[in-house]
Amino acid sequence: MTSAFPDPASGATDAASGADARSESVNSSSPSFPFPAESLPAPLPTVEIWPDRPELIERAVEVVLSQIDHALKRSGRCTMALAGGSTPKPLYEQLAQADLDWSKLFIFWGDERYVPPTSPDSNQRMAREAWLDRVPIPAANCWPMPTDGASPAEDAARYEAQLRALFCDQWGLQADFPSLDLVLLGLGDDGHTASLFPNTAALAVRDRWVTVGNRGDDPRITLTVPVLNQASCTIFLVSGESKQPAIAQVFAPCDDPTLAALLDQTYPARLVRPVSGELWWLFDQSAGERLEF
Repeated sequence: MTSAFPDPASGATDAASGADARSESVNSSSPSFPFPAESLPAPLPTVEIWPDRPELIERAVEVVLSQIDHALKRSGRCTMALAGGSTPKPLYEQLAQADLDWSKLFIFWGDERYVPPTSPDSNQRMAREAWLDRVPIPAANCWPMPTDGASPAEDAARYEAQLRALFCDQWGLQADFPSLDLVLLGLGDDGHTASLFPNTAALAVRDRWVTVGNRGDDPRITLTVPVLNQASCTIFLVSGESKQPAIAQVFAPCDDPTLAALLDQTYPARLVRPVSGELWWLFDQSAGERLEF
């Protein structure tokens, strides 16, 4: 495993706390950052590159369980938004074997395809089959995105209303946006994350928690950029050589505000800049091998 994004003041280059004998750090007295440190949110993100997908998943399990533990100690519960796609499925399968107090875990979805929950394309179905249906988590603790209304826009509004009832009415949230304890995200070959696709209206939404994210004629429902950026911890899980071009653009340095805004619209994962939370990028070697530290 290689890791990056040290503290610029100290020059330390191993930012991966908890890495064990499986890892190998890249050390340099003059580290080269993929983009200017002054343009990053604080704290700096943690980037780890693992030799293969099984080791990537093993590390992801460690980080996720650690973050769940932190959340439980902090507030007595853990709120977690799940990613879809094929990459996190083995992570969910391993989490199903964890010894947790499932009554304290609250599950949400970062995005959902606008299909019935029985569809093979459903993110909810994948997470339930790989994890949630295999553990004694209360049904009331699982909050899938609805897809059975009159339209995606109606169901996006319905999901936001459900979240507001939980976070604001039941849990007393007074801030504009919830702060999820943990958000899992993937990265598409085109640079999208959740269902925030390049050059779509969803990227500009700043006054809602949930919106419609369209991929051509394929409607989705997605959490919005400000909700993602309020999370206490965000973990990108990225695997596969096909992601390399998008990764290069997401991490591309850019000091020109106009060009940076264009890149943000073209590669939406760049918009994930936590206000104060942790940001992790976990890659396997095939995805992250071209990153320079």
